[in-house]
Amino acid sequence: MSVPSQYLFTICQHGAEDALKLEFAKTWPDWRLSYSRPGFVTWKLPEDTKLAPDFDIRSVFARTHGFSVGKVTGELANDLAARVWPLVEARPVDHIHVWQRDEHVPGSKGFEPGPTDLAYEAAVLIRDAQPAADRRLPINRTARSGDAVLDCVLVEPNEWWIGWHRATNLPTRWPGGVPLIETESQIISRAYLKLAEALRWSQLPMAKGDLCAEIGSAPGGASQLLLERGMYVLGVDPAEMDEQILANPAFAHIRARASEVKRSEFSRVRWLLADANVAPTHTLDSVEAIVAHDDIHVRGLLLTLKIPDWELVNQIPAYLDRVRSWGFKYVRARQLAFNRQEICVCALKNRSMRRFKPKGPPRRRRKET
Repeated sequence: MSVPSQYLFTICQHGAEDALKLEFAKTWPDWRLSYSRPGFVTWKLPEDTKLAPDFDIRSVFARTHGFSVGKVTGELANDLAARVWPLVEARPVDHIHVWQRDEHVPGSKGFEPGPTDLAYEAAVLIRDAQPAADRRLPINRTARSGDAVLDCVLVEPNEWWIGWHRATNLPTRWPGGVPLIETESQIISRAYLKLAEALRWSQLPMAKGDLCAEIGSAPGGASQLLLERGMYVLGVDPAEMDEQILANPAFAHIRARASEVKRSEFSRVRWLLADANVAPTHTLDSVEAIVAHDDIHVRGLLLTLKIPDWELVNQIPAYLDRVRSWGFKYVRARQLAFNRQEICVCALKNRSMRRFKPKGPPRRRRKET
């Protein structure tokens, strides 16, 4: 007896559907494209294929994913909410996650991913429509690992796609795969948001007092976050930094390109970040020239690789292999929710490596080269 076909939904950045499809053509060649809108793609699995609830989708571009159980359409939100639960059937539910697909590329037209009033209102209606509920389910909170999550994607305000998944890694625990980023003050640039998400996703053990070097630091959004967290920052960029960052005694600026900086400047750096508007191979060349030096002992990396052409998706495995060749055992990549047409690469030398405590702040310097 054949097993009914399963359908999966995947969430990605607005405009990254082609990248997702290229990736899945290699990773999941037997999956068939079913439905696609900007930021939302569904797939039909081959007959007799049944995935476990906690399967690993192994994707750089899928922000989150789950089993698709159908959709509801109509003009009255109350009616849509009431029709959700029959689709869920007897599946367990510990959380309700409701979100809208991305309207634009992050950072464009004032758009940033995250919670919306419309999604919250829909979530409340869905929760209140639950039949014979013995408890009020949490709405759009971070789920715990192992929790069962009811997903509702507002592809349009009157078109809700319903899904279900078992929370495993961090992105599957966040509503729509987007962490809630709270800022302490006015941010200098979007690099603040990208780094905040990168640190949350990567779980790199960076701590107060660590020395970080940032290639492509101007105008200072990422440095702002690192300084807020009590780290020392060495910014490398030929462009000007924000005055607020320059005024911080824990920040030092080398106004030059990374290739022009003496390797000795990085001798005490434990974490290296790079986010420069250049080709991926150029970023990797710059980083390799630093970390391959015998007197430099960088523990971990957070690299932003620009993907100006989606055809470069096929090169991502080679990029990651190159990072591994530098001695980094744990290497992962993800298109963060706050990324644009780019990906974040996280690398760590050794998870069990003992923490290194710097002996003090870097000497203060601003150099012109």
